Amino acid sequence: MILTVTPNPSLDRTYEVPALERGEVLRASAERMDPGGKGVNVSRAVAAAGHRTVAVVPLGGAPGALVAQLLAGQGIEVAPVPVAGHTRSNIALAEPDGTLTKVNAPGPELTAEESETILSTVGAYSPAADWIACCGSLPRGLAPEWYAELVTRAHGAGARIALDTSGPSLIAALAARPDVVKPNAEELAEAVGRPLATVGDAVKAAEELRQLGAAAVLASLGADGQLLVSEAGTWYATASVDAVRSNVGAGDASLAGFLAAGGEGPDALAAAVAHGAAAVGLPGSEMPTPAHLNPSAVTVTADVPLDRVLSKQGSPR
Repeated sequence: MILTVTPNPSLDRTYEVPALERGEVLRASAERMDPGGKGVNVSRAVAAAGHRTVAVVPLGGAPGALVAQLLAGQGIEVAPVPVAGHTRSNIALAEPDGTLTKVNAPGPELTAEESETILSTVGAYSPAADWIACCGSLPRGLAPEWYAELVTRAHGAGARIALDTSGPSLIAALAARPDVVKPNAEELAEAVGRPLATVGDAVKAAEELRQLGAAAVLASLGADGQLLVSEAGTWYATASVDAVRSNVGAGDASLAGFLAAGGEGPDALAAAVAHGAAAVGLPGSEMPTPAHLNPSAVTVTADVPLDRVLSKQGSPR
């Protein structure tokens, strides 16, 4: 079972528009409504692949009730933590060329009691979890050290932790020694305090995160593929993509594929890239099923192209 923790979930509405024109009335050609948040998306992708997953989510108000309903409709077990504030609602506008404009609400401010309830709920499920994926930004009310506390408690229960966050919360959690962290190129550069121009720069940055405590680093490099840097070795993977429709949740689908395939080694990296490549061809934050995957389009190598220049395209999230 893969347990996911999303401290700041959302109700996501995605509208496909011909073009984004400021000050104009835009008429959408299609729309979607999905439960959102990075950990929620990991659970959605795990469930779409036919595996059991439990989603720990603080939920409040009508948007929270709808998130729970949508998750249950996708075959996901929900471990809700009631909160006084309302779950946030996010808006995304998707253009035909793949450009995505997002408006993310801040979400509720959690109390100390609500924070502790989330941690204790995770603790109750930890012994049965193969992996715990802790994902996304922290809502107001939770200190940057919150993820570090979660990692420490989960390790005490014998669980393995995958962490997908950024900024101060990522840096603070490294000392708790998460089993894998999953930054994108921008987050990796932010973590080490310098720009990354090549794949070799990304490898060095990942090694620095390992020196700070991460057992492994799964780095999304957008159109330039993904890296896995661990004690067992370093691997680089790419996949051919016919067309990018939306990259919302693609990084989350990638992490789901990685964990469902065992969470270590080149085979898990190949699964991660296959899931991410499939996700960018789907609308909104729709998660890929096994029918969407094309493993033959993925190339994994231990011969990392260190001199390859990284493109400016954003990493799938």
